[in-house]
Amino acid sequence: MSNGSPGAPVVHGFPHLDTVRSAITALYRRLSPDGVHSYGTSLVPADAAFSDADDLHLGAQRVARALVQHLRLPDARMIVGFRTMEHAASVELTAGPEYFIELNDRFRTHRRDIGAALAHEITHVLLHRLGLEFPGTRDNEILTDTVTAYLGAGWLLLDAFREDATSRQKLGYLTPEEFGYVLAKRALAFDEDPSPWFTSPQAYKAYTKGRAQALHDLRRPPLTAAGWAGRRRYAKDRRYAQDHPGTDPGTGAAPGRSGADPGSGGADPAVPYAFESGGEGLRVSFPCPTCHQRIRLPVRGRTVARCGLCRTRLECDT
Repeated sequence: MSNGSPGAPVVHGFPHLDTVRSAITALYRRLSPDGVHSYGTSLVPADAAFSDADDLHLGAQRVARALVQHLRLPDARMIVGFRTMEHAASVELTAGPEYFIELNDRFRTHRRDIGAALAHEITHVLLHRLGLEFPGTRDNEILTDTVTAYLGAGWLLLDAFREDATSRQKLGYLTPEEFGYVLAKRALAFDEDPSPWFTSPQAYKAYTKGRAQALHDLRRPPLTAAGWAGRRRYAKDRRYAQDHPGTDPGTGAAPGRSGADPGSGGADPAVPYAFESGGEGLRVSFPCPTCHQRIRLPVRGRTVARCGLCRTRLECDT
């Protein structure tokens, strides 16, 4: 787990957004919508509370047990220890049922963040048991952060973000705003508001920025909730695709569309849709705003679609 040690510069914004969205898709594919929705209630703050009066090791074991229960690992026993180390925490991934988690010695005196560190490491155990992983350490850690947040324990990781004139701390690989984005995606899917749980003002600010990005996902064409500018651009791109069918035989998509200028040789990454020509006429593909699985629909005007992966009902104007 990334250290985020005090004084280290904190990266902001959404540099890992594509990987985060892929992680949400992978989670829905692996667990199914019913499996994901079985995590409908987040870990409550009382289960992660850790005061200076608590015994260090007994308290860490108590929080670890709460996280094991929340993440539905009934036969997993976590052995928690502390040592001097470069990173914030690590876990030994074995066949189980016992897993050994080591936390950085600094958590001996920063007990309020022990729950955050344990949440990330215990999610590693969950993903290990599910056989869900991404290639490469960086992407796999982003997957772990994303799943921790989406399954209801990752608000602890965002709440561990603190920044002032003399020090700064962040746990995990996601930026604070990306944590806010995933938490907001969860909030929209489960009708939940995590904002009252934040004790860090910086965490709350990052959540509001992430929530704005998550709401933007709901307002992109061809969804009917798209704003005027997005609908106008979509109509222009659709006309181009209709007038130039099959002009890119390598992909079947109109070249440079999805918002880019004709002949530019590539799609604009800020625009999520793409048009495809085929024997059945023009079709548009775009990501589901909930799980980001791509959906393909015929270009026929207003329609109601349902995502085949997460079952979200989508009102569209193709």
